[in-house]
Amino acid sequence: MTPQPPPPFSKVLRAASLAEHDEASGASFMTDLLGGALGVEAYARYTEQLWFVYRALEESAGPLAADPLAGPFIRPELPRVAALEHDLDLLLGAGWRQRAVALPATARYAERVAQVAREWPAGYVAHHYTRYLGDLSGGQLIRDMAERTWGFQHKGDGVRFYVYEAIGNPAAFKRDYRERLNELGAAVDELERQRVVAECRNAYSLNTAVFRALGEVFTLTA
Repeated sequence: MTPQPPPPFSKVLRAASLAEHDEASGASFMTDLLGGALGVEAYARYTEQLWFVYRALEESAGPLAADPLAGPFIRPELPRVAALEHDLDLLLGAGWRQRAVALPATARYAERVAQVAREWPAGYVAHHYTRYLGDLSGGQLIRDMAERTWGFQHKGDGVRFYVYEAIGNPAAFKRDYRERLNELGAAVDELERQRVVAECRNAYSLNTAVFRALGEVFTLTA
């Protein structure tokens, strides 16, 4: 009998991290935010925390651009820091950079991103995947909520982070991204694939920890 080819690595990665993905999506802070139960202050603080994580991702991107494993994922359409800063100018006002504080959970998340970027390019891809593809996909729910709830619609102000102007066809872009994941999986051995899967799960867990920390700050009262 002819052996079956292994499943595409993008499918392996998604299936193996589904529980952690669902845990992050179901965090009470996120469900309260999406349900409109929290105010714009919670949305602003969440956006502030994203700024710390994306800075860690994008400050590492330049040195990794030539890496054979991480390099194919460093795409000019993706950087989000400038868009986050534009949103935070509106949400937090002038001087917000001097007032911005990373929650301890956010600091741990950003530190892990920076660490794998320095030491382990394939591990950096795990974080890149969970953030960029997640915010390009499920993040659009947050954009829709913010536009409906607070009227952030003028040229994307307040939600510019979620507006990928350079990506004309998100579905095609995501298909191409997943193909690059498949190529990464084919380029490394099984042990390394399992390490990347574990780091992907860790990335979701770090994100969930940020949601929990935000939930402690923005607690609904009966």
